[in-house]
Amino acid sequence: MEIGGPDALSVNVGVALRKLREERNLSLRALARESGISANALSMIERGRSSPSVSTLYKVAGALGVPITTLFRDEPERREIVFRKAAARTRVPFTRGIWEGLGGEMFTGRVEPFAITLESGAHSGVKTIVHTGHEFVLCLRGQLEYQVENQTFRLEAGDSLLFTSRLKHRWRNPGPTVTNAIFVLSCFEEGERPSEHHLVGQDKES
Repeated sequence: MEIGGPDALSVNVGVALRKLREERNLSLRALARESGISANALSMIERGRSSPSVSTLYKVAGALGVPITTLFRDEPERREIVFRKAAARTRVPFTRGIWEGLGGEMFTGRVEPFAITLESGAHSGVKTIVHTGHEFVLCLRGQLEYQVENQTFRLEAGDSLLFTSRLKHRWRNPGPTVTNAIFVLSCFEEGERPSEHHLVGQDKES
């Protein structure tokens, strides 16, 4: 499957889109003006009769003033035990990559594990990332370059990195092959969704 292709859209974004639009008291026509997507196309997405492209979702998320991951929120009931089959992961495409939830979006505690698959050249965006808590990264395949404040770390398969997330950081795949990595964000403030900080820079395709 092509990274970021249509098969990666595993959540019904229509429901989330309508909820976000109504929360902002926006009509379909108003959102159409802001996003550049026709009102008819937006209506089809909301009713689940059209599968939006990743490019369309970037435009809609930008018009709503939210990161693209907000459109994929399922808001499930939080649990103390979360078992997640590989095929049931929440999967969110971004520019040259895929974010996959590993159960943190359903867990009662303050920990968010997720997997990222990155094509060559994929990165976290032009802005640095800052959030509360701690961050652990394990490179499974390929190469992952991490910049934390003024230090740069080159991770290869088996290498890991652990740091305080309040330090400015960003990441990219500097190699010629696909990179797979596991991220674990923990001890963040209640109500924060730190994984979204890693995708908010993707709201405009690079």
